[in-house]
Amino acid sequence: MKRFFEYVGNIFTGGDNIPWCGRDIIAEFEGEVAGAATEEQRNDSLMGLSWALVHSRQTDDVNRGIGMIEVSLDNYNSPLQTREKLYLLAVGHYRNGDYSKSRQLVERCLEIHPDWRQAISLKKAIEDKIAKDGFIGIGMVTTAVGLLVGVIAAAVGKRK
Repeated sequence: MKRFFEYVGNIFTGGDNIPWCGRDIIAEFEGEVAGAATEEQRNDSLMGLSWALVHSRQTDDVNRGIGMIEVSLDNYNSPLQTREKLYLLAVGHYRNGDYSKSRQLVERCLEIHPDWRQAISLKKAIEDKIAKDGFIGIGMVTTAVGLLVGVIAAAVGKRK
């Protein structure tokens, strides 16, 4: 019963466990990238910046983060790096409301590491959003049909 109330509560609050990132943290990572002394430091800083960008509340930041990660996926990566980058892409697409793309990416993460709790949590958040959107869509259609029936009933009532 508790899970039901949590689910219903999340429908109206849009709750998820994915953190948000502020402009100050993004600026900090941008500074780290600019000041990186070695290629390894630069790559680590770019990964941190990508993380911060896809967790931003600003759509432009999220899109910039997605672009950075997509470009870096073409480079040779270990399975762990690939998993991390796919996860960040999934977060970015989730933040942009592209839940189907986000779900595809998180499922690829889970193919690499099936019991990764972060990815499992994101997949649940995606599925909850999809269900919420469907629930709201059904409600809107039901309301529209009800209004239409009411208008028709009123028109028929006026004719008599």
